[in-house]
Amino acid sequence: MKLATYLDQGLRVPRVGLVTDEGLHPFAVRHTMRSLIEAGRDVLDRAAEHARAAEPIDLAEVELLAPLEPASVRDFVAFEEHVEGVRRSVDGAVGVPDAWYDAPAFYFTNPHAILGPKAEVPFPAACAARDFELEVAAVIGVEGRSVRPEEAGAYVFGYTILNDWSARDLQGREMQVGLGPAKGKDFATTLGPWIVTADELDPYRDEDGFLDLLCTVSVNGVEVGRDRLSNVGWTFETMIAYASRDSRVVAGDVLGSGTVGNGGCLAELWGRHGSQEPKPLQPGDVVTLEVEGIGTLTNTVGVAPPAPELPPVRRRGGDERAAVRQGSR
Repeated sequence: MKLATYLDQGLRVPRVGLVTDEGLHPFAVRHTMRSLIEAGRDVLDRAAEHARAAEPIDLAEVELLAPLEPASVRDFVAFEEHVEGVRRSVDGAVGVPDAWYDAPAFYFTNPHAILGPKAEVPFPAACAARDFELEVAAVIGVEGRSVRPEEAGAYVFGYTILNDWSARDLQGREMQVGLGPAKGKDFATTLGPWIVTADELDPYRDEDGFLDLLCTVSVNGVEVGRDRLSNVGWTFETMIAYASRDSRVVAGDVLGSGTVGNGGCLAELWGRHGSQEPKPLQPGDVVTLEVEGIGTLTNTVGVAPPAPELPPVRRRGGDERAAVRQGSR
């Protein structure tokens, strides 16, 4: 089933609805997406059966929101083509690091900067190299710790589309410190248009267990990239196993697949072309991600007001640092 969060125009509060060919069927007001996920599939099925009896709302008249407020967001980097192209673009490095092949690496991004369909994306005013990233995300349904890969499928509640918006110039500068992206990614992540429960996508699995979904991205109606999700290096089950290793995942966690290759983001193409072609996103550009079996997610590029300036770093001379070291002995 497809589950959406939308703005109830009468109550002016977010509500969950079941999406069918007839439209959107509202769930009871007491339900949120997180509460339905945490309650388990039996509760969801009963709530969905009750919702189907309600008069559907025309989807064209509904303001869709992000399908859920994630407990956390882990974003993987699981496509070789993406790693190779973006490394060349961001820091001039060539090839794929040997360590990439060891395990599906990820970083944590901001669960408090989640946007939904049709929202304007507030890029930092200091950013000129604006970029999108086309991904699919798995939503965790139950808590687990050090989950076995062969058991991890049972932990997936469903899937949605994820756009990991990126301020490439900010990212390139801050990653010189030796940490992952921070403010280059901190401002916005889009999820939507809804969550498709895991059983809906089982027919798309290939013989190796990978979801074979066509993924495309266009800017202002012109296709920029396309790839198949099955070209990813690891299954979502393996990503879940790694994310939970010596740690835990909980219901409502979101795990992004990482950006698909073959134009899943502009930076990959910049790295391959040796120049910023296609051009970085401009204010007013409309970016549309489409994933087979899930749907279409569209957003417009915007610019946030300028942020306050930071005080300069306090620099200390060599003599001062040496005195501190002497004093600590």
